[in-house]
Amino acid sequence: MTSGPKRRPKDRDEIARNMSAIRSRDNQTESQLRRALHRMGFRYRKYSARLVGHPDIVFPTEQVAVFVDGDYWHGRMVREGGIEALESYYTRKQQTYWVAKLSRNVARDDRVTAELCALGWKVLRFWESDIKRDVAPAARRIAATVRRRRARGAFR
Repeated sequence: MTSGPKRRPKDRDEIARNMSAIRSRDNQTESQLRRALHRMGFRYRKYSARLVGHPDIVFPTEQVAVFVDGDYWHGRMVREGGIEALESYYTRKQQTYWVAKLSRNVARDDRVTAELCALGWKVLRFWESDIKRDVAPAARRIAATVRRRRARGAFR
């Protein structure tokens, strides 16, 4: 039995092309969540440049910021299994770069959440794969949070 042809490592230009094709805004998952919220009668802003972290969906009056975090880039493995899970995922050679990179991303997300909370914002974060599996729970949670904050009316 013979194995297929050996795969050649990708060159830097090919990697750069692949990475540039990954959408950081208006991806399919975010659009799916926004459509669900719109069907429920909610109106929102996208990617507020005035807020730290540029939340994916913003309800300015109610001060609710929503982030749709990609599982890989935002460190779901770190959050659920700790650094050890991440270290065991990579080879020794890869660990130095990727463990540091994804740990910085997790720390940045924590810092953004803390800064927004300190300013009185309610921050909701959802994993992209959870929304892909079923958008309804995320949409219902956002709707309930926005309604609760509207009822308090303690904004402005």
